[in-house]
Amino acid sequence: MEIKKKECAYDGYFKINKLTVSQNGQTFTREQFDRGKAVAALVFDTQKQEYVLTRQFRVGAEFALVEVVAGMVDEGEAPEESIRREIEEEIGYRVDRLQHLCGFYSSPGGSTEKVELYYAEVSEQHAEGGGNAHEHEQIEILRLTAPELAALETPDAKTIIAQQWVKLQRR
Repeated sequence: MEIKKKECAYDGYFKINKLTVSQNGQTFTREQFDRGKAVAALVFDTQKQEYVLTRQFRVGAEFALVEVVAGMVDEGEAPEESIRREIEEEIGYRVDRLQHLCGFYSSPGGSTEKVELYYAEVSEQHAEGGGNAHEHEQIEILRLTAPELAALETPDAKTIIAQQWVKLQRR
């Protein structure tokens, strides 16, 4: 498949592109949800020996999800800077140690979003967290023991990947 033309079809809170593509001598259109770059981190408090997750309403799911800390990479920001910022904003910790786990596309059939997933160690909560009021975030902080994290049932892909990483580390 070859992209022949790309134009903006919608530019609101989210962006949608209209692509003209060709394949096997045929030309047709596809819509692309231009989501951008995202970051996420499984956060572990080394002092309390607990994982720190969040619960917040997600428009796509239409209900509140329990998930790892996550957010979007701002223009001109490196993913490592973004995840450190998101951890401070959402749960009020500064990062002591950061380890990149993997990068993955959340839904490559129609979305550009690529998530960079990290493991972050923290030791002291210096702020309240809860997200940014100007972004209309209302984030609840959850603390889970290792067995609670392992037992957590969530439909959130990045959190499931983080849970699997923890299981692999225990082997």
